[in-house]
Amino acid sequence: MDGLARLPLPGTEPSFGWRQRTLKTAIDCVGVGVHSGHRAKLTIRPAPVDHGIVFYRTDAGRTITARFDNVSDTRLCTVVGDTSTRVGTIEHLMAALAGLAIDNALIEVDGPEIPILDGSAAPFVFLLDCAGSVELDAPRHVIEICRTVRVTAGQAWAELRPLGPVTRAVQPVLEMDVSIDFAASAIGRQSASLRLTPESFRHEIASARTFTHASDVEQLQQAGLARGGSLDNAIVVDGANILNPGGLRMANEFASHKLLDAVGDLALAGGCLHGRFVAHRPGHELNNRLLRALFAEAAAWRLVATEPLTVAA
Repeated sequence: MDGLARLPLPGTEPSFGWRQRTLKTAIDCVGVGVHSGHRAKLTIRPAPVDHGIVFYRTDAGRTITARFDNVSDTRLCTVVGDTSTRVGTIEHLMAALAGLAIDNALIEVDGPEIPILDGSAAPFVFLLDCAGSVELDAPRHVIEICRTVRVTAGQAWAELRPLGPVTRAVQPVLEMDVSIDFAASAIGRQSASLRLTPESFRHEIASARTFTHASDVEQLQQAGLARGGSLDNAIVVDGANILNPGGLRMANEFASHKLLDAVGDLALAGGCLHGRFVAHRPGHELNNRLLRALFAEAAAWRLVATEPLTVAA
């Protein structure tokens, strides 16, 4: 990524959005992969400045950087790596890391899939809160959107739009608007919006769960997918009915989860996006195509590294 600009920072600004962060300590959990159905152990470890988010397959001894150009599959989830070594269903964990402004982490997993846990990002937020975070002595890299970039797929589309330049008075931020339209009347038309901060992510969308249609479950399982899926880790819709005994967690949970997925997919940009994401009927493939289109157009973005003011002695 070229076009690096450096901006001075006032000391009175809050740390979110300016300095790189990592975890205070390592934390782990065990869960089931929603597609493989296999048990997976996950450990999230602190990492140094400019390390980024990197996955490490402990069973294969291989690292995979969490970047848009390492995405190899987007069917129902986002997968990084290649046919020999890959890590799938990364989007909820990536969303939690981005939502809490964690820039650097080493993520160890002993198989090809991140545990699904409850189907949302909330358990990952809990893990990251337990580990704590620490500010690092380095500027956060911000990718500023300079021109609108758009991708389409039938009736679905997604755009990244400029929000104006990052300055001493303007913190980098990602504003997001998503709308969906499903034939199932339990979903129908919904929308969700977010100005991404740790507080908004935590309280507004982190608990929104992934969802599927009851008619698709058997077909998915025959295709080798959703073998670990259940009412404990996904909303299952049958026409006008929600099959989960507890119902929904929020009125627009379906659109909120699409927004959550987009946070995770856009976190693969390799830096904090400053701009506006607007999409209708988005999905993992469209989100990844949008990042590829952005970085294919040099005039559409610039990389900004914020730096503290230097006071002369």
